[in-house]
Amino acid sequence: MNYTDMVYNKKLFERIHQKKAALDSKMPLPADAVEKLNEDIRLRHTYHSNAIEGNTLTLQETKIVVELGIAIGGKPLAEHLEATGNARAFDKIMDLAKKPGALDHITILELHEIITKGLLEDSGKYRTQNVRIAGARKSPPGFLKIPKLMDGLLDGLAKMNVHPIINVTYFHHRFVEIHPFSDGNGRVARLLTNLLLMRSGYPAVVLQKEDGKKYYDSLAKADSGNLGPFINFIGKAVDESLTLYLGIFGGKNELLPLAELSKISPYSQEYLSLRARQGILDAIKLENIWHSSKRALDEYVKERGK
Repeated sequence: MNYTDMVYNKKLFERIHQKKAALDSKMPLPADAVEKLNEDIRLRHTYHSNAIEGNTLTLQETKIVVELGIAIGGKPLAEHLEATGNARAFDKIMDLAKKPGALDHITILELHEIITKGLLEDSGKYRTQNVRIAGARKSPPGFLKIPKLMDGLLDGLAKMNVHPIINVTYFHHRFVEIHPFSDGNGRVARLLTNLLLMRSGYPAVVLQKEDGKKYYDSLAKADSGNLGPFINFIGKAVDESLTLYLGIFGGKNELLPLAELSKISPYSQEYLSLRARQGILDAIKLENIWHSSKRALDEYVKERGK
């Protein structure tokens, strides 16, 4: 890795380690609950990943298109194709995650073809022209360099001996920096990030459109040599996904809206919401509503007192 700064939030990673150990101790997970949660993550990943790129379908509209195959009046055909393509690509990585093996060109090209079928003439192919990205500090490398650069990225990925989250963070940034496709690079990168995480024993994550500015800002800092903010960004998404999976067991891990949790705590909903936004209270935002658990609240009280 050729970065000048990779300082990241070690406390966050300690929490991730603890949650993953707790989840691993409960294996095998209840099949019905996992299937339902995976369906939810599939839908939310599809919606948020496309929304980050400007797709205007709402979450509910995305659900109608993907699960019922019904067109939404007044919305472009391209947005429908983006929704169905991204959902099918997510199904593909869920299947691939069950099979061991190194990431390769074929998988990357197949995923791009699935998400851009009917949208791009060069669907499933590395770009054959140079491109510029509006607002970017530097232009992607020339198209003639792409095969060699992708070879190097894949070889490096297989040889890296770092924490899996740092590994996928590096890969995600380097992939979009190379910009191997004429379009669809971000959507493919987010799918590949999930594939690599799942193959490393972590659940899939959802990078939410509300965090789009943080996402692009942290990628821009990585462009300047500081990978730390992007490591924290991906790490936070992993932490939230682990929280979701632990929540299926109920009890103290059950996720509750802060409005409900405040009724059994010494704090108001407004205070808990502030601490959640600050990242001090272990919480997750699900479609604009903050949720946390009795376990997280107990830990907060124990650590900070009233």
